[in-house]
Amino acid sequence: MAEVSAEKLVSRLASGKPVPAIVLIGSDAYLGDLCRRQIIEACVPEGAREWAVARIRGDAAGWDEALERVQTMPMLAPRQVIIVEDAELVEKLGDESREEIIEALTEYLASPAPFSVLLIEAKALDGRQKLYKLLADKALLVELTIGPESAVSLAAQMAKELGIEIDRAAASLLAESLNFEPARIHMEIDKLAAYALERGRITTADVEALVKAARKNTVWQLADMLASKQRARALEFLDNLLREGEEPVRLVGALAFRYRKLVEARGLPRTTNGYQAARQLGMSPSDAAAAIRNAHRVPKADLLAGLVALADADSQLKSSNPDTRAFMEFLIARLTSTIASAA
Repeated sequence: MAEVSAEKLVSRLASGKPVPAIVLIGSDAYLGDLCRRQIIEACVPEGAREWAVARIRGDAAGWDEALERVQTMPMLAPRQVIIVEDAELVEKLGDESREEIIEALTEYLASPAPFSVLLIEAKALDGRQKLYKLLADKALLVELTIGPESAVSLAAQMAKELGIEIDRAAASLLAESLNFEPARIHMEIDKLAAYALERGRITTADVEALVKAARKNTVWQLADMLASKQRARALEFLDNLLREGEEPVRLVGALAFRYRKLVEARGLPRTTNGYQAARQLGMSPSDAAAAIRNAHRVPKADLLAGLVALADADSQLKSSNPDTRAFMEFLIARLTSTIASAA
């Protein structure tokens, strides 16, 4: 059917067009809870949710139950939401059981019940498997990731909900340090809000003091290595990030964000100091100063070529299932190539 971002899910639901099946793909608990809540609020009145919302495990027996329930009229509600959790379990079943589920799901999606929304949740799905191909064709796919800019805005919104402000540069540093993962950002915002409650404002100094990841293997360092063609250092740094569990698709998104910041910084005079650049770039003064310094060392054509390479990598990671380590190492080689400007 289509693929939308978590940010655009609300507008898609508000369009009024029927959505027989929605697939949430990803492991971010905060975004998963947020999207699930938005879907339920859009489809089922509050007073009817006790009997018009069901959560079912995605094993063989669970799929049988879910596909039976979506075709049964809900009681005292115009629509119902049937949630299948851990849908990736299908990929681990025997061939016969897996084929039976996919066949039944194919038959249902060919003529879905107008009174039901089938919500399928999976931490990951193999793009080569029949289940993914079926859902990509017939369902609305929602990746549980958000862009760097949206993550910064979300951090500010989280702080506001706790009755405190957060400086733009602090929100940017926090989001980047936590690889733009909403669940981790939410957890750290809670601590920062309690720490800075009396002042009523979270600063970059607060983030640096309380968030351990704020100065550990940041993507900013990797982006600098790539832009300045330090291939050996960048490959070693990439190895550390992957060993620490960083997901390649998020790493690519974060690198693209940093490359855009370098392009913005290159548009400022070389003599701009960190404090002057901080507001315009939405960064801490120290990071803004580093951005100005490093951006003017790199030809603009190389930065733009890097953005093209990162956009291509993002598309490939989301549409195929490559060997992630080999893929990322090839990307590093491409970004540090001396012919990058000709891309």
